[in-house]
Amino acid sequence: MRLPLSTLALLALIVLVQVQLWLGNNGKPYAMNLELQLTRQQAANEQAHLRNTRLEAEVRDLREGLEMVEERARWELGMVKPDEILVQVTPPRR
Repeated sequence: MRLPLSTLALLALIVLVQVQLWLGNNGKPYAMNLELQLTRQQAANEQAHLRNTRLEAEVRDLREGLEMVEERARWELGMVKPDEILVQVTPPRR
């Protein structure tokens, strides 16, 4: 039983495509390696994002903390800087 030439040509093309898929420069192993690199990078990005969030919260707390200390000192103790006039504005009572 002999196969027609067109069938042999199609089989050869299928084999060629499969070889390129599995052994080529941009084949399946390359794609799997890229997926692994992507997963690792996403994990590293998530860790960096969490670290940045913690640092932002710490900076915000430090800034607000210093502002609160200064505001309290001014309000409760009447502390003013040299050449500064302290004006306290209170909201009207309802």
